Amino acid sequence: MPKSRTSYLSRRGLIAAGGALGLVAALTACGGSDAKDGAGDKDKGSAASGPWTFKDDLGKDISLKAKPKNIVAFTGTAAALYDYGIQVKGVFGPTKTADGKADVQAGSMDVSKVEILGNVYDEFNVEKYAALQPELLVTNTWDGTYWYVPEASKDKILKLAPAAAVGVGGDVSMDKALERTADLAKSLGADLNTKQSADAKARFDAAAAKVREATKANPGIKVLVGSGSADLFYASTPDTSADLKYFKSLGVEFITPDKLDTGGFFESLSWENAGKYKADLVLLDNRTGTLQPEELKAKPTWAEMPAVKAGQVAPRVTEPIYSYDKCAKILEDLAKAIQGAKKVS
Repeated sequence: MPKSRTSYLSRRGLIAAGGALGLVAALTACGGSDAKDGAGDKDKGSAASGPWTFKDDLGKDISLKAKPKNIVAFTGTAAALYDYGIQVKGVFGPTKTADGKADVQAGSMDVSKVEILGNVYDEFNVEKYAALQPELLVTNTWDGTYWYVPEASKDKILKLAPAAAVGVGGDVSMDKALERTADLAKSLGADLNTKQSADAKARFDAAAAKVREATKANPGIKVLVGSGSADLFYASTPDTSADLKYFKSLGVEFITPDKLDTGGFFESLSWENAGKYKADLVLLDNRTGTLQPEELKAKPTWAEMPAVKAGQVAPRVTEPIYSYDKCAKILEDLAKAIQGAKKVS
């Protein structure tokens, strides 16, 4: 979700390295890499010669002299590309936890094999980025901006390489975000005709059917989507995030907050008012930096929520990795949570 939703997360992490100076030489080197790297190289199963084009979800037509090889991406987007066999050179966004393990948003990637340019919101090392001689930057977009590209250094970053954004918010539903991510992966050389790809898509479709079945078999289960910080509980609307929009289309009955913050993604509630909405099932933000059930025990209003009392709290993958493999697992877990929930509100 947009910056306003995660601004409190940035204060929990490291301070951004800030803008870089003197990038003219790096920019020149990057600008010249297309022709050099694109000539005579071969990629898995596809020729490297010829132009590469892609129209992203911000409506921008991106054109390069050859298919890009030096790709830098937001961690979650990089993880999706990895599932399609596309390895990026660098990432920005939550990649490692404090103990050095892979963050949940890194998916199946080996995080030791990528250059981490920033590990928290608003952190992006422009010098390291330039040194990678990037040919393409890839990220998601929730609200028309480049997700996790800091506003303060955005202009310097976007001068170094073209950027492509895949829509995951607003009017976009999960199925569309998956299609667009697959389109991007294919354009970068992924083979979508493998048995692995076919099996992942079939698993996703079967999981979607399971959610439909669960909502029909256990009707009336009210679901609240929330996220906890030290001072606030955020109750999310199902109408502006790709995952929740798709879940709603499958029959999930969400509680919609009635007083959304600017941006239209959630309602910020003080902990005194966190029990405003009564739900049978709570889907709780699983991202690093948000409070998890064990930490939330210290919040009396959390403990008094009907769903919490009943033990009906399930993790929400707030920023899905948009590959069919990863999203199938999300749907399977959602179906189980709805199947096992009882009316308690």
